[in-house]
Amino acid sequence: MILITGTGAGSKIPNAARVFIAMNRRMYSSTLSSAKSISAADSLNLRSNSNSEAANVTSKSKPRDSSRKKRLKQEDLEPLEKDSSRGINARNEVCGLPDIEEIADKKTNVSPSSSASKLKSYIKSTEASTSASQIKTPGRPPENWEKVLEGIQKMRSSEGAPSDAVECDRTGSFLPPKERRFYVLIGTLLSSQTKDHITAAAVERLHQNGLLTPEAIDKADEPTIKELIYPVGFYTRKATHVKKVAKICLMKYDGDIPSSLEELLSLPGVGPKIAHLVLHVAWNDVQGICVDTHVHRICNRLGWVSKPGTKLKTSSPEETRVALQQWLPKEEWVAINFLLVGFGQTICTPLRPHCGTCSISELCPSAFKETPRASSKLKKSVKSKKV
Repeated sequence: MILITGTGAGSKIPNAARVFIAMNRRMYSSTLSSAKSISAADSLNLRSNSNSEAANVTSKSKPRDSSRKKRLKQEDLEPLEKDSSRGINARNEVCGLPDIEEIADKKTNVSPSSSASKLKSYIKSTEASTSASQIKTPGRPPENWEKVLEGIQKMRSSEGAPSDAVECDRTGSFLPPKERRFYVLIGTLLSSQTKDHITAAAVERLHQNGLLTPEAIDKADEPTIKELIYPVGFYTRKATHVKKVAKICLMKYDGDIPSSLEELLSLPGVGPKIAHLVLHVAWNDVQGICVDTHVHRICNRLGWVSKPGTKLKTSSPEETRVALQQWLPKEEWVAINFLLVGFGQTICTPLRPHCGTCSISELCPSAFKETPRASSKLKKSVKSKKV
């Protein structure tokens, strides 16, 4: 760099030289301002909001460089936004595969690659939890769990539950083996988010119209299936799933249903709960506990499950399944679902459980602790005001 001195008023420098000096000064000042703006943008991730506001005030005091700083900040922050979005997608891709009740009201288009990654991650978690439950030193079982289970069995034998009336229909024992397995798959798929007697009636209508084989369902139109299964929960979506499942069973399994957990989970509308139940009933293959809302609720009320390393309740049926399999003997895995579902329909109900008539209330940490609904509180307050 050539330094030209004597730029004062008395110096005799040509106009071209003066212009050259002015250009050098501007380039030098702009280089400094850009370096400052880059360092300011880099420090945004480490500073608090108050520091960023102070930096903005400082930048406003220099109107000449404000536009350059804004451009540089925006250019520096754009890659961070893209990286953060990729991080969110990456976290979503390793989540467990959702059941139909979790996605019934969400119309999203999932790419085959992301669906496959979710399926693989769920299979890995399932294999890990299953292998952990088979170790000779399983998780520590809760105190008095055998007495609690025995008490629930006695209560269940003394009074019937809505699920008992349709349990025999769900197995399809009156059909040949191949047709029975497809019957089990369709009936279980329709049962999600639906009361048992409504599911039983819908399956019976399909059976009366000759639509309980993959060949017949594949030939039938979707509006007919939708009309026959109404009013099961999310009947429109389930009619679409039933059609797709029948097509897959015909094309890939010669009219039969998949016999592995991974293949069942790949079917439309089939989540962990449905897959495990179909394996139990259709193939007599026990790979995990079938956990629905009743089992999830009751296990948490009894204090049988918790998040790993904490005393917090599990937040989903899938978490409950993994926690329960750590200590419950495998010979109880099949019976526990039917036992707790009936118990949850009659005594340990979702709202205002009948703790006064429950014979195991002394062993239950949640007995008589359910708070009444807001409507009942309002009624009591109104009555007290009138008095």
